[in-house]
Amino acid sequence: DTLGVGAKSVILAVVHMFHANAWGIPYAASGSGAKLVLNGPHHEPDVLHRLMMEHGITVTAAVPTVWLGMLKYLEATGKDTGKMEIVTIGGSAAPRSMIQAFQEKYGVRVNHAWGMTETSPLGSLGSENAAIQDLSEKEKLDVQCKQGRSVLGVEMVIKDDDGNILPRDGETSGRVMVRGPWVIESYFKGDAGNVLDEDNWFDTGDVACIDEFGYMQITDRAKDVIKSGGEWISSIDLENAAVSHPAVLEAAVIGLPHPKWDERPLLLIILEEGKTVSFEEMSAFLTSKVAKWWLPNDMVVVDDIPHTATGKISKKDLRDRFKDYSFPDA
Repeated sequence: DTLGVGAKSVILAVVHMFHANAWGIPYAASGSGAKLVLNGPHHEPDVLHRLMMEHGITVTAAVPTVWLGMLKYLEATGKDTGKMEIVTIGGSAAPRSMIQAFQEKYGVRVNHAWGMTETSPLGSLGSENAAIQDLSEKEKLDVQCKQGRSVLGVEMVIKDDDGNILPRDGETSGRVMVRGPWVIESYFKGDAGNVLDEDNWFDTGDVACIDEFGYMQITDRAKDVIKSGGEWISSIDLENAAVSHPAVLEAAVIGLPHPKWDERPLLLIILEEGKTVSFEEMSAFLTSKVAKWWLPNDMVVVDDIPHTATGKISKKDLRDRFKDYSFPDA
């Protein structure tokens, strides 16, 4: 009940093998007898779509940027997704609008996944459990936007900075801590020293909350969370809200110094071809989606947003690029 792989599955493992063993997909395919299709270095939407149709792909997995490109390609060409049943998205949070588009337009189930090399590699996955079956479709989609339940062999809690385990109320955020038989014990040659606390919990570096059904939602990386006036602002939630605007192709949010609030969010967007949106229009659009004090202090339209080798937005590169930037109200 994770990737949904069986002997009849045909898997397109778009995610790189150097990215935490392609999330374990090569092993899952071999272990179940599924057909495994490899696209090599080719991640262009037209190439991936050709493989999907020629091989009858039923299951696939990749980071959100790949699927943003695929959805744009499908919309432009009017093509469908063939026999596709499940798309697993990990590496960074998938926008709600992306999940809805796959499911409502193409009938493809989207599952969020979370993990890291240190969890070997899968930590959680967002398949439905019995507890949420009585929820409305909107409420189910709310749950689906989270990174999911911990998988067999991975125990997960959230802790505060003092090491106290926090409640599973879906609102309280803390550091994601994991432990289990194949969760990291130490780094090679002891680099970084002792990486486990006194109860053998490993600090993943992610900040998240866990709801009453056991579904975990990443709110940020600890190093990327925006601390404004003593409160946390989730750059991930802001990005996903911004990318749901019809004029926005991709969005990134970084925290930059502010003389009054310590840090404030700067929104960076890539526009859809031929479309525009002003900062005032974007602020009005975001008002109904996030807390008012979360609203970015400014917005910059950019030609590109840098990504890491694993497809995640490189916040470090963006902070370096905008290190001399000053907010209009600063």
